[in-house]
Amino acid sequence: MAMPAAEIEALIRAALPDAEVEITDLAGDGDHYAARVVSESFRGKSLVQRHKLVYEALGGRMGGELHALQLKTEVPN
Repeated sequence: MAMPAAEIEALIRAALPDAEVEITDLAGDGDHYAARVVSESFRGKSLVQRHKLVYEALGGRMGGELHALQLKTEVPN
């Protein structure tokens, strides 16, 4: 079951309202994505903590509706 990029972006923005979110469909199948997320919420957090925030925003869809998500998380300059 594929998940639209717009839905991924909306879920992340709902959890991290200040986030700049870029979603790229890596395989053209709606199942393998890359996401670049820039948020002040990441400041002072480890890479693992940042990724956990994004995965929590997806509400358990990883491994089900969303098979793979390559993450790049950053703090604004």
